[in-house]
Amino acid sequence: MRIGISKLILAGLVTAAVPAVLAAEDGPAAPGGPSASGTQVSGNPDGRRTMRRLPANLGRSVGGVFHKDNLVPLLAGGAATGIASIWDEDVRREAAANDWGESLETAGGPLWSSVFVAGMFTAGRFSHGTRFRPMTYDMLDAAIVNLAYTELIKVAVGRERPNGQDEKSLPSGHTSNAFALAAVAERHYGWKVGVPAYLAAGLVGASRIQQDKHYLSDVVAGATLGYIVGRTVVRVNGRPLEEAVRGASIQISPILGRDVRGVRVSVWY
Repeated sequence: MRIGISKLILAGLVTAAVPAVLAAEDGPAAPGGPSASGTQVSGNPDGRRTMRRLPANLGRSVGGVFHKDNLVPLLAGGAATGIASIWDEDVRREAAANDWGESLETAGGPLWSSVFVAGMFTAGRFSHGTRFRPMTYDMLDAAIVNLAYTELIKVAVGRERPNGQDEKSLPSGHTSNAFALAAVAERHYGWKVGVPAYLAAGLVGASRIQQDKHYLSDVVAGATLGYIVGRTVVRVNGRPLEEAVRGASIQISPILGRDVRGVRVSVWY
């Protein structure tokens, strides 16, 4: 029964996205559209958003997270995460009194999220929409980059989940992925798509608290990470193809000790 409900939820999300996409195609270009993102350059309708350039785009997106443009959301999200930690236990007890999040948690999990992203990307390859096609490309890019950062931070922080399952509590991967996809949709189509996308992402995060898999601060941290990754991917992939982009060199090394665990990330532009 749980899987059946999850399928209905996933189908509902896809169905709801169709009219939004069709309506948005007739409107003015939103941030990330062809005029803002350089998706139509030198006769190439995709700009730099091609399968051949995907590995390079992923690398640029990974390095692009460390851009000054992300400083404000990083500081705001970090502060919100710290404040939210004050109410971690209170919210956990309150959420345990309800039982509504299991199906939504499953629908927002790795399996169905991967199906959704793969389905959208495939649909985008057959689409000639000036915003839908690049949006689906950015969704795939964002999902991969977000997964890398989420797992890296989980290992570095090593926070135990509230249910004691493991030490991968912070940040919430379900939440970071949902917000990364929502940020991509909002950047391409504006708030008429962004608002429902962010609301759905918020419900995914709330379901993780209700299922005792994460604390409130884990969810806030995940939302911050996902938002930063999503907006970064659209910004990086939206650069005109002719624009000279300085190469980025990234070095990631673990910091391991008897009482210390961490990751050192060095980026040169």
